[in-house]
Amino acid sequence: MSTITTATKPVVAPGIATAADMVPGSNSAVSWAAIFAGAAGAAALSLILVILGTGLGFSAVSPWRMEGVSAGKIGFAAIAWLSFTQLAASGMGGYLAGRLRTKWTAVHGDEVYFRDTAHGFLTWAVATLLTAAVFTSVIAAVAGAGVRAGADIAGAAAGAGTAVVSAATSSAAMQGQTGNDDNGQSNTLEYYVDSLFRAPDGRQGQAAEVTEIPAEEVMRIFVRALRTGNLPQEDQRYIAQLIAQRTNISQQEAQQRVTNGFEQTQTTLKEAEDKARQVADEARKASAYTALWMFVALMMGAFIASLMAVFGGRQRDA
Repeated sequence: MSTITTATKPVVAPGIATAADMVPGSNSAVSWAAIFAGAAGAAALSLILVILGTGLGFSAVSPWRMEGVSAGKIGFAAIAWLSFTQLAASGMGGYLAGRLRTKWTAVHGDEVYFRDTAHGFLTWAVATLLTAAVFTSVIAAVAGAGVRAGADIAGAAAGAGTAVVSAATSSAAMQGQTGNDDNGQSNTLEYYVDSLFRAPDGRQGQAAEVTEIPAEEVMRIFVRALRTGNLPQEDQRYIAQLIAQRTNISQQEAQQRVTNGFEQTQTTLKEAEDKARQVADEARKASAYTALWMFVALMMGAFIASLMAVFGGRQRDA
């Protein structure tokens, strides 16, 4: 009696890799082609949406008064559009990576879930790098604005007043060389110095007919006094004498005019300094909020890309 031997196919339990699956390179855990394809789609969609958002933003802003939306609404809309751009682009990129990957056979379900999640995250990472390469100038501008804002705040106390005083010094030196103001703009300090030599009735004294008003000399005295924060008494008396000679007012009135003029100049420079502080602080806050919301939007993009990659992978294996 002969025995008939039949070959039977070995039964492989689910989740156990076969001999073919264990061959190196036969079933890679990473589908780079799918990752780059998804990243390219995500970067392209992100670029399109950013351009569209820029166009919508410019169309909503108007230089005319009482037209267009406010700056607060523009900022809120920019944050919302940035979040939408990240969600849409990252979701599409992750889904493409999940659907276009190779099918992993004889791999445990938990391992497939991990691989799909990793594919979505890698797709988001590559797309983010591509987008950053395109918008390098924009990112540098945001970071530079924050650094400049911090530097402005750090030096605002002395910077604003020193800048105005330095501008006045340069203007006085230029006018001394050229005899006129090249830019045609009156400086704050120049205005107050000129106002000191105005006669009460609008006419100059007799000495003014033969002697030029020493505005440049008075301006240099004021510049030094503004830097030190105090106008010495001898300088006050000297300037008052010059004013009294050219306006036919008493020495006491001239000295009071000098005191009031110097106080007004200090007040004006203090207001300019406070305004510079406020502008610098607003720029710092805007840069900080922008950076924080960019971080939140990017983290949301990483999550949605991983989630959509798992969803696309399950549809691929179905």
